[in-house]
Amino acid sequence: MNSFTDNVTINGITLTAQPIQRQGEVLTPDALEFVGRLHNATAPRLHELMQARRDRRTEIRQGKDPRFLPETADIRNDPEWRVAPPAPGLEDRRVEITGPVDQKMTINALNSGAKVWLADMEDSSTPTWRNVIKGQLNLTDALERRIDFTSPEGKEYKLRPTAELPTIVVRPRGWHLPEKHMLIDGTPVAGGIVDFGLFFFHNARRLIAQGKGPYFYLPKIENHLEARLWNDIFILAQDLLGIPQGTIRATVLIETITAAFEMEEILYELRDHASGLNAGRWDYIFSLIKNFRTRGPRFVLPDRAQVTMTQPFMRAYTEQLVRACHKRGAMAIGGMAAAVPNRKDEAANTNAFEKVRADKTREANDGFDGSWVAHPDLVPVCREVLDDILGERPNQLDRSRERRHPR
Repeated sequence: MNSFTDNVTINGITLTAQPIQRQGEVLTPDALEFVGRLHNATAPRLHELMQARRDRRTEIRQGKDPRFLPETADIRNDPEWRVAPPAPGLEDRRVEITGPVDQKMTINALNSGAKVWLADMEDSSTPTWRNVIKGQLNLTDALERRIDFTSPEGKEYKLRPTAELPTIVVRPRGWHLPEKHMLIDGTPVAGGIVDFGLFFFHNARRLIAQGKGPYFYLPKIENHLEARLWNDIFILAQDLLGIPQGTIRATVLIETITAAFEMEEILYELRDHASGLNAGRWDYIFSLIKNFRTRGPRFVLPDRAQVTMTQPFMRAYTEQLVRACHKRGAMAIGGMAAAVPNRKDEAANTNAFEKVRADKTREANDGFDGSWVAHPDLVPVCREVLDDILGERPNQLDRSRERRHPR
């Protein structure tokens, strides 16, 4: 499959995009069959879940506020269950760097000194066909340590030959985003299944051989039933490739107001594959705006710069996340600081470092086990803060918070 001009169907999947170089390495017949089986097993449920999202949004718009679910109270009140223990490479997550999976950013992230790289195929990556396929190629090339890049100005980027690479955690697209260039019976495959399926098929065994495993960040989840669908996909994917159950681990971003009321339920659904929750603060604020925008003055927010993590409703959200995670043996990962360094402006750079340091200090003191940065220059700042709090401990799983919310 080196070139085509018309649609091509392989193992039941119709490809509608113009091909790019090396595409055949990703879209092998076996890989496409694998993605197709994941889609066919879950498409009807995904359709129902997306309709349920729309229905719940309508209910909120009409005045029904999200609440802790009475029907899942037994899960929240059961003190016994725990998620799986930390997987290899995920015991210490004190600094995680995020970024898209283009060549330059991949190399910079892997050379950054962070403990974890969130390889982002979602928010920071425009899902053009080229980006989707090149992202898969770059991930495999990175795992094989054969990735490099030369900028138009002639600057060369390569992996440090002897450095230990951060643990790679891939963030596929959310449930709501289709991949219009891959069709089964005329229906687009979910972008998340494409991203997860291709990476897992090509790299799961490679990662296990390297002493780690296939790990994922799950974005935009709105309730525990959506987490259950991911868990069922994980079980099926591991069965299809003959990989032991529980090898996959997932961290869920809590970035919607409805998911914030179902944190323990989300962990429960994924418990054999769960590794933690992340406070996706910026999307969480957007979720509030999207859901309550018609609800009058009670839900009017000030300028975004004033909606800081010290505001009571944001504090409640992060404290609840730490409490839910540590109660169940899961990692609590802090959010992204908005400040970005500027190497050309020393004053702006100093200001950014101070803001990030204050933000990460608050998170660490609140019990978070790690935190995100978006730029390699911020890795030392974040690491210094977490080192001061954690010392030789890899995390703060032994630290609990008192329950603040009625059940």
